[in-house]
Amino acid sequence: MKRVVIAIDGPSGSGKGTVSKILKEKLNLLYIDTGAMYRCIALKALKNNMDLKDNESLIDMARKCDISFSSDSVFLDGEDVSLDIRNEEVSTAASIVSRIKEIREIMVHKQREFAKNNNIIMEGRDITTVVLPDALYKFYLDASLEVRAKRRYEQNKEKNIDSSYEEVLENMRQRDYNDMHRDVGALKVGDGVTYIDSTNMTISDVVDKIINIVGSDSNES
Repeated sequence: MKRVVIAIDGPSGSGKGTVSKILKEKLNLLYIDTGAMYRCIALKALKNNMDLKDNESLIDMARKCDISFSSDSVFLDGEDVSLDIRNEEVSTAASIVSRIKEIREIMVHKQREFAKNNNIIMEGRDITTVVLPDALYKFYLDASLEVRAKRRYEQNKEKNIDSSYEEVLENMRQRDYNDMHRDVGALKVGDGVTYIDSTNMTISDVVDKIINIVGSDSNES
């Protein structure tokens, strides 16, 4: 049976994380949330009161960070930071540090190492275009800005993260612009990618659509 490599891109709040976690369980895959890796860098920078304009120091710090994944948890230097990396301050900082070319190169190297010799599902902003352009299966998940902001707002409430819908909407609008106008690793629909607009779809609908594509191929192999 051929190795299964699934790459998923899409803007914030498009359902990439939720869909990927379900597919991880259903297809027995290693799941890597690449956005969480940049959030880890941002979190450490904020905790150490680093200047987000000091690229050299940020790059040096990124090289030394130990980022790992276990089940649904994200670890930074051995500490579970799964919740700490999800607030709006970290989101804003992550958008800044992820634009630094050298940091992206460090993270891409780590991400490709994760992908070696594993059945894997990896999601982020440039997975289908930069990190794993030769992935067997490539998807771009999308939805309207308002729907994505509502989803993220509801997620924040469930996690007791204090934020208003208006704050989430504006933050997401700015992140969309930043992600799509990066000099390196810009968010875009790559070649050979299956585009899925989930605005009027449930998570189950999206999962079923992807499994119909991946599962049918797997059954043939």
